[in-house]
Amino acid sequence: MSAAEPPRDRATRKADTLAKLAGPAADAWVATAAGDQPYLVPLTLAWLRERIVLATEGRSRTARAITATGTARLGLGGTRDVVMIDAVLESAVATGEAPEWVADGYAERADWDPRTAGDGYVFLVLRPDRVQAWREANEISGRTLMRDGRWLE
Repeated sequence: MSAAEPPRDRATRKADTLAKLAGPAADAWVATAAGDQPYLVPLTLAWLRERIVLATEGRSRTARAITATGTARLGLGGTRDVVMIDAVLESAVATGEAPEWVADGYAERADWDPRTAGDGYVFLVLRPDRVQAWREANEISGRTLMRDGRWLE
């Protein structure tokens, strides 16, 4: 898309965002911070029941920061077609103790099953609180699609 093309309306941006989230093996940059130590890591996500499910080692810096602060910021796509999500932690559960919808759903969407990776992995279930999407500068206005956990009309 070039800046000369008209901006997408909110409904189109939401549909594009949901398609990105629901795609197989959707990858995101996950930003966390603990104290004054920011951290950024790429992780595969699964979009299940309007939640973002991540899998990582429980002792990883990412898992520790998310469980300590209860928040994360995720970025999907390139800089000219980006989705930014501020999310809050709903639950962190060892892979062997996860509900079926989380464990099986993640394995199906992410193209790998962390339950087979040995002990120590956790699922982090995140609820989106704010979602923004834009492509070029002409889409900066109206980029917020969700606020306070509710999709905007």
